[in-house]
Amino acid sequence: MSQQKIKKTLINWDLVTVNPNNKTWDWKDLFCFWGVNIQSVIGFSLIASLYLIYNLNTAVVLFGTILGTFFVYIFCNLIGKPSQKFGLPFVVLLRSSLGFRGAQFFGLLRSIVGIFMFGIQTYFLSKAIGFLIRVLMYSVDNSILQKEILLVFFIGLNIIDWAAILISIMLQTYLFSVGMNYNKKLIKFSALIIYAAMIMFFFIVLLSDVKLTAQSFIDVLDFQNIFNPNNVGPIITVAGTTFTFFSIIILSFGDFSRYVKNEQELKKGNLSLILNLIIFSFFALFIVTGADAFQNLNEQNVEMILTNPTDIIGKLDNILLVSLALIFIIIASASTNLIANFIPSQYTLINFDPSSFSLKSASYVIAIFGFIIGVFWLTFLSQVGVLSYIDTIGAFFGPLFGLMIADFYMVKKGKLENKDIYSLETNGTYYYSGGWHLKGVYSLILGFIFSASTIWNTNFMFLQSYSWIIGAFVTAFVYYLLARE
Repeated sequence: MSQQKIKKTLINWDLVTVNPNNKTWDWKDLFCFWGVNIQSVIGFSLIASLYLIYNLNTAVVLFGTILGTFFVYIFCNLIGKPSQKFGLPFVVLLRSSLGFRGAQFFGLLRSIVGIFMFGIQTYFLSKAIGFLIRVLMYSVDNSILQKEILLVFFIGLNIIDWAAILISIMLQTYLFSVGMNYNKKLIKFSALIIYAAMIMFFFIVLLSDVKLTAQSFIDVLDFQNIFNPNNVGPIITVAGTTFTFFSIIILSFGDFSRYVKNEQELKKGNLSLILNLIIFSFFALFIVTGADAFQNLNEQNVEMILTNPTDIIGKLDNILLVSLALIFIIIASASTNLIANFIPSQYTLINFDPSSFSLKSASYVIAIFGFIIGVFWLTFLSQVGVLSYIDTIGAFFGPLFGLMIADFYMVKKGKLENKDIYSLETNGTYYYSGGWHLKGVYSLILGFIFSASTIWNTNFMFLQSYSWIIGAFVTAFVYYLLARE
């Protein structure tokens, strides 16, 4: 095989160094990036639940969530810097730590988790679309939903559900396969429109009864006994929960930081995560407490606090507001799916077979498997405990992070041979043992064992919120001992 043909197997235009002219992201773009990551139904419910359901001191939740996001900030700076410096996605940088074969197969784990979560998120996205279709149909004819054709179900879905899931798959695939410049526009649009929506609903709730809603918000604030030593445990728990929520983003953050102008913009932009958390928490808490205050006016609803935005929407009797809220949920869910699942899966699939996959063909693979997962999620996959196995695969993510950080900063001292990152020559820097860096693989497996034990060993399940960090530190430590000169 000629040298030219050999090199083609590792080179793909979507994996090469970003042209400096295309490094256009600044801190404002990263502000929108982190905004999208927190502006989800799950994010809304998590924050509202932490403040309202678990009877925790307000200061404990605030400090715990900020502490958790601070660790996310630190780790994203660490993993984002090499990608920003060299303009490479995370999975290409992984070649320097694991070899090209190691990066192909261990990087593919990110695709497996990403595609599976994309399918699940698409299912819930389709539920919002289906709900919107039903609302609009009902507003035209309140008897149409009782038509016989709409009462026929196949695999737990009727014709509206099938239409909704097809719309969600096709729309996401079409929008997400254009390229990163277009993705940046989608991210900015989504972040700004969702914040605008939250401001709108904030004022709707507030102006419904200023005194009642303001007082209900004030009543949940509790800053007493802030410095009580008993608060240390809850703070650590909240911080771990918050970190876990964002952890899926950290490993593949380089897929986005490669487009950032410079390191200063990267750090400023990542710091905006904490600002996003505070802003979003305020709006979420106020909307939930305000809505709950009105709910409690009805004696049947006392002590039934709703923290899920879809549940809150279900209590509205204004079709226009319901429709708007559903549109905003659809936008938020789709953009979160783009960042957390679709883009990382695209890059890792392309890296698995660079000579065969393109951005569009990888997108079609994600769409096909995502559609199958979405269709069978409710009736089969959610019933067989498949998420435990996905969590087990995800237990590699912390160790992969620890390996890359130890390798780049402590072993290779921030150096990278860019030409060898695409080379299959036996004397190449990253060829190692037939494309496998065995020291990296050993370290990774050991870190995975520690991380996965918090999922499957009942004695360690209390550490599950910290499994990502445990795996990262074990792998980093072992790899440094093995690979240092």
